[in-house]
Amino acid sequence: MSTLSDQAWERWLKQTLAHPTREPALLLIEGPAGTGKSRLVDRLIEAAETGPRPRIVLTFTASGVALAHHPVHAARSETARTDAGNGRTAGRVRSEPPPLPPRVHPDTVGLAEDLDALLDSGGPVLLIAEDVHRAGPGSQELLRGLLERPPAGLAAVLSYRPEELAQPGLVLGRAITYPARLSLLRIRLEALDAEQVRQLIEEQLGAESCPPDLVARIHERSAGVPQVVVDLVRQLEDVCGPKERYTARDVDATGTPVRLAELVLGRLAALPQEHRAVVHAAAVLDEPSTAEDLYAVAALPAETGREALVAALRGAVLQETGRDVYAFPSPLAGTAVYQELPGPLRQDMHRRAAAVLAHRQPVPWARLAAHRHRGGRFRAWLKAVERAALQCTEAGEHQTAMDLLEQALSHPAVPREVRARLAPLLAHSAVLGLHTDQTVQVLRQILDDQSLPPAVRGQIRLDLGLVLYNQAGKGLQGWVELEQAVDELAERPALAARAMSALAMPVMSAVPLERNLHWLERVKEVAARSDDAEVRTAVAGNCVAVMLEIGDPSAWDVLDRLRTDTDQTDWLPHVARGLVNGADAALWLGHLQRVAELLEEGLDLATRSGASYVEQDGRGSVLLLDWITGRWAGLSGRARAFVAETGIMPGPAADARIVLGNLALAQGEWQQMAAWLSGDGHPLPVGSPLPHVAAAAGALVRTALARGDFDAAASEAADAWDRLRDKGVWVWAAELAPWAVEATARAGRRRTAEEMITEFQSGLMGDVAPAATAALHWCRGVLLETGDEPAKAVPHFREAAAAYAEMPRPYAAILTTEAAARCVLESGEDGEAAAGAVEELANCVQQLSDLGAGWDAARVRATLRAHQPAAEQRPRGRPSYGDQLSPREQEVIDLASAGLTNREIAATLHLSPRTVEQHVSRARRKLEAQSRQSHNRTRTNRPT
Repeated sequence: MSTLSDQAWERWLKQTLAHPTREPALLLIEGPAGTGKSRLVDRLIEAAETGPRPRIVLTFTASGVALAHHPVHAARSETARTDAGNGRTAGRVRSEPPPLPPRVHPDTVGLAEDLDALLDSGGPVLLIAEDVHRAGPGSQELLRGLLERPPAGLAAVLSYRPEELAQPGLVLGRAITYPARLSLLRIRLEALDAEQVRQLIEEQLGAESCPPDLVARIHERSAGVPQVVVDLVRQLEDVCGPKERYTARDVDATGTPVRLAELVLGRLAALPQEHRAVVHAAAVLDEPSTAEDLYAVAALPAETGREALVAALRGAVLQETGRDVYAFPSPLAGTAVYQELPGPLRQDMHRRAAAVLAHRQPVPWARLAAHRHRGGRFRAWLKAVERAALQCTEAGEHQTAMDLLEQALSHPAVPREVRARLAPLLAHSAVLGLHTDQTVQVLRQILDDQSLPPAVRGQIRLDLGLVLYNQAGKGLQGWVELEQAVDELAERPALAARAMSALAMPVMSAVPLERNLHWLERVKEVAARSDDAEVRTAVAGNCVAVMLEIGDPSAWDVLDRLRTDTDQTDWLPHVARGLVNGADAALWLGHLQRVAELLEEGLDLATRSGASYVEQDGRGSVLLLDWITGRWAGLSGRARAFVAETGIMPGPAADARIVLGNLALAQGEWQQMAAWLSGDGHPLPVGSPLPHVAAAAGALVRTALARGDFDAAASEAADAWDRLRDKGVWVWAAELAPWAVEATARAGRRRTAEEMITEFQSGLMGDVAPAATAALHWCRGVLLETGDEPAKAVPHFREAAAAYAEMPRPYAAILTTEAAARCVLESGEDGEAAAGAVEELANCVQQLSDLGAGWDAARVRATLRAHQPAAEQRPRGRPSYGDQLSPREQEVIDLASAGLTNREIAATLHLSPRTVEQHVSRARRKLEAQSRQSHNRTRTNRPT
């Protein structure tokens, strides 16, 4: 992590320490507590270890000054001079004795005597003084005298906390008369920005455990202070234990790091008792506040409050964070102070804080609600919660609204009429935000109250069904709630139409398509009769995907109309949902030219309207689009981060898991592939969208085929095919069908494979689905190739390849082109046809390598080698590669390193397992020999 201070320090280091005969130099390192001064000093000491300067390190503490002397020994000096003449920098000589332990000087007299003796040599010296803000008057005088009359060759480094200097801005208590020949540099260590915090967290936890909400919360709570960031991460691991993914809630649960708590409480204790109230007020307000607000909450008159605030600022307990605005150096410091406040005092201050906030315009209802709650004003709290929820919903801040409402509705003393008003607000925000298990639990508890009016129950049940259906991955439970909501909403046809339109969507539930279509017809009739334009927009937003999936050409017109329905702010979530739904359906259908445009518009509207779930769903589709269209560079990292961010939400997470599983398959990392694509004994975790489940099953079938386990492949294919048959949406078979047909045919069930193709084709009648049509050609080619009719298979593979290239789907186009070329060679063609097929295979190898499909490239390379013309084969006899790996050995080692077994490597490279074992054995011997040679060279070249 590079900063401006790092760059300045490195320049000073090169210019000063590398030239010991230069004029004296002084480096001042200032920074608040925890910003990394000690780390920087350690780096400086480490960099100076092999130089010609002895090092004197002074460390100022509350009990005295510790002095450590690191002399330059003759052997090292001679080595440094010799290596300097050779243009090398030598490492530390092993025979050098360790430095003597530091000597603690309780007074300045002894320190001055020792320091004079060490500096009396007249040679270059590096003097480092740490924590100079703790130096007493005598030590300050000693250092001032040294810097005003510095010996030649002195390089001095002083580190200190500016907020704890006895005289602000004066490092050594008063101004120093620096001589003209002294080179001066001051660097200030600042807090880290969000990106630097992310890098620091990833160094400790790994990228997969650092979702954006975690990084944002740590950055917010730590204010970017490096030591606080490190301590928070350590506490995460200690308090929460090892986890695949930490969250912002985990950060809140860990509390304030001990180091920070003791620092701020120690500074607070140093203030006079009468000045502490203003600090307590800042802890209660928990946000940057004006002086007047601090005085009001502390119940101090202006003059007394001013004295207290000045004392808190000089004591570094508070700081000015803006013009006439004051706060703690980090929010966690305020938390430490807040936790030590006695209950009655804390409650009184919250009541005064609520009175202050109630007079602001506009009223910050969310913060006011928190103060009223902690101040014990129950009814006033509920009123503020309701106003805050409405305010947050209008601003698109649905997560904040959910947190407030969940807390209120979980309270057993909330009156029934208030629950009836608050519950629909929670349910509405849950649909647009990101649900929690507590959200579902609270909504179910509310629905258990039979005294609520049916229309209110129906409204709540509608939103609960949508949460279960879309976000929680509990499609059947959501379906049941939505059907019941339709009955309860008989007197509110607009909301009933929304429930019907959700029931029309086939993607998340396994109920047969006919039941979805039943609700589609019903909701179309209701929408047509409705005078409510928002209802029509909401219905269209839900139904556009199913219209595409059943081949209804009017779906494109619906999408175009949705794009014009952006005038009303309340409609934006519906439009965003429709565009993202349409993009997702078009992606699986193969209309890739339109997907990117729909996603861009949909994501923009989702962000603007605060529809977090829709935004997350669209971002998952972006990952899928990048996979399908061959934009694989950096895709694995982005998909892993997205899985960590989405957690257990099956819809968006399934997008990233499909991407990661298929990338792992193409690269030969089959164990990783199985981990990403399998869950609970099924492809992907239960509750994942059905198109994703079919795609995952296709990858698992393909892997079993590559292993040569045809029975397992056919069994997996049969299960996946049954799921598609039960649902009846055959366009979703595009990612499964070619592999399922091949597995079934190779397992000796050719008649079943033929029936699968017929069923697939019948299910596509009248549908405009380019991906499924291309897959159907692929299936026919596979059936002919496995039936020993490769020549007849070629045109089908060519047709599929051309369709995939037009979409564009480069990976699928390469695989079908490879199949066509392979069939040309298997059919016994010679002359130009065979030469053209060989050239095609060579191009496929290159394209797969460029794409990043290492396993596929190795597999096609093996096919190419087996079919190359005799004239292009190597001469008889084995070429000698000496101790270097042969091309075949390198292929074997690459695949073994990816986790493939010898049998899997044999199937990939068209070799026998015994031959693979021989290649592995020879490759290991060569690699071990190369390692020994490298080790010997390292020992020969080591400085002595």
